Formats: sequence, structure tokens, C-alpha cells
Amino acid sequence: MNIDKAKKRIAKQVKKGFNGYPLISLEYFGKISDCATQVIISFTSDEKAKPQEQTFSSESDVREDEAIQSALVKIIERTNANTVNEIDCISILK
Repeated sequence: MNIDKAKKRIAKQVKKGFNGYPLISLEYFGKISDCATQVIISFTSDEKAKPQEQTFSSESDVREDEAIQSALVKIIERTNANTVNEIDCISILK
């Protein structure tokens, strides 16, 4: 899947806001605030469930990695997530 198309599909889901569960959360991490080298995608099936997490890493920015962004879109679609949250900033890894 094209990187721009994947980003637009994720952004469209995020823009919908909270619509209940299941919930997907995306959080980006990096050594500096300009380059996210890791993304953690969390899946929560209902309010009382413990989140399941999967981590994707790259030497370059994961937000520009076509394979990772396509995988995120596929996970969102396969889980039938009602809500997708994305943390806007990059958390710094220590």
C-alpha cells in the first residue's frame, strides 16, 4: 500500500474520535523528537480488558516506512476497531 494512502487511512480513523471499543492506540518513540524509530500499537477489546501491544521498529522514521504503515492499517481493519487514538508527539527513548 502507498505510504500516503496508509497515512490518510489512519488519519481518517483517528479523526472520528472515541466511538467505544475495540480501541487501537498508536504511540511513537524515538531517540530525538524529529524521528520516530519505534511505534507501539495497542489493542483493547473492552473497557476492562488489558491492552495487547505490538512493537514495530526501524532504523529510519517508522512514520515514513511503507511496510510498517501498511501493517498498522491492516491491524486496524482486521480488529474492526471502533476507535483509533494516535499520540501526536514522539516520546523520547532513554
